[in-house]
Amino acid sequence: MNPKDVLKYAADAKAEFVDLRFTDLLGAWHHLTFPIDELTEDSFTAGFGFDASSLRGWAAINESDMLLIPDTSRFWIDQFMDRPTLCIATDVVDPITRESYWLDPRALAKRAESYVKFTGIADTIYFGPEAEFFIFDHVSFHNENHSSGATVDSSEGWWNTGKDANRTGWAIRGKEGYVPCPPLDSIHNIRSEIAAKLKDAGLTVECHHHEVATAGQCEIDFRYSTLLGTADNLMIFKYTVKNVARQFGKSATFMPKPLYGDNGNGMHCHQSLWKDEKPLFAGDGYAGISELARYYIGGILKHAPAIAAFAAPTTNSYKRLVPGFEAPVNLAYSARNRSAAVRIPMFSPSPKAKRLEVRFPDATCNPYLAFSAMLMAGLDGIQNRIDPGEPLDKDIYDLPPEELAEIPSVPGSLDEALAALEVDHAFLLKGDVFSEKLIQRWINYKIDREINVVRMRPHPMEFSLYYDV
Repeated sequence: MNPKDVLKYAADAKAEFVDLRFTDLLGAWHHLTFPIDELTEDSFTAGFGFDASSLRGWAAINESDMLLIPDTSRFWIDQFMDRPTLCIATDVVDPITRESYWLDPRALAKRAESYVKFTGIADTIYFGPEAEFFIFDHVSFHNENHSSGATVDSSEGWWNTGKDANRTGWAIRGKEGYVPCPPLDSIHNIRSEIAAKLKDAGLTVECHHHEVATAGQCEIDFRYSTLLGTADNLMIFKYTVKNVARQFGKSATFMPKPLYGDNGNGMHCHQSLWKDEKPLFAGDGYAGISELARYYIGGILKHAPAIAAFAAPTTNSYKRLVPGFEAPVNLAYSARNRSAAVRIPMFSPSPKAKRLEVRFPDATCNPYLAFSAMLMAGLDGIQNRIDPGEPLDKDIYDLPPEELAEIPSVPGSLDEALAALEVDHAFLLKGDVFSEKLIQRWINYKIDREINVVRMRPHPMEFSLYYDV
């Protein structure tokens, strides 16, 4: 596509405004809106100015002026604006040097894709995430110096069978929410509306269903694309899920662990390398994978603790990643074992369908950073021929303690993941994809603004445990 194509699309859609979308360091979407007449062919090189210093973790006040450069590869009509509005994904550029802003995640993802081609190993990396989420009827939380607490609720919740919130008797028991039919699945129509809106925005939805947890856990799968394309699509996906839920008077969250004692929200990331339109992960080895795919797995497993700092980047992420449950915490690979960090799906014998599924990420991540970190780890595994060892095909729950102790795990906290990233990030610096400055900015922000904030606050459970000591 070129600027003329975008302008024609806007004219055909009778767009009255153009909405410029960009992603901050932590993965939140932001936008600036202009009358459509402000968008010209020159805009795709001149850009639109904005203040980058007012966003979390970004520019200092003395370097606040930045430009948003529209990308002709990704545009659509917003489904939630009252007036016809053209949305365009944008890149952030320094107005003086005209170079990509060093903290722009989208530019980093583009460098990662370029590095794949530079290595000669492959020319394309595909990603396909499965981002789980909850749709709640009600959510409230408060955090003052003398009081704190949180409540979520859903008419589906098993705890409501004796309350006025559920007068029908239909409720989903804990951990029994996987693909039931209505009326147990009370949010089918909401998911279908989300799927229809995603199609209008250019995403291809392949399936939607209720997930395992009670109280409205969902999954909607959309078709894979390139690293950059999928990261853009995930931003559209999260935006659409949240806004459709709001239209139905409900609230959607991708928070990894909003409920105690039931399944959390993960984001299994399917990925595969291709070259000259041929899949590189298919072969005659274990589970039908190639030697190159094994080395890619080796890189993922070796660098998983560091990857987790980007792929499971919140303190809440590690309330989902707890050993002893079905969480994918074991740093091993398997064709069937879903407690392994890397799984090899076996649904299709087609070489084109052969891929790897990294299971410990969640959708609180910045997808541009998380996908790039996984890719760089996998490439490092290929370049250094890192052997992932034997697959974990045993039932993890039946392993004797001495054998289980030999299987390494993902970090147990965000602190541990950031510590791992601090000492293991050379693989991310190849090709100037990541930078030392960006990695350090990420670590410092997470420690100062998240870990320390949670660490210093009394937890309501502590009152139950210790108040009467």
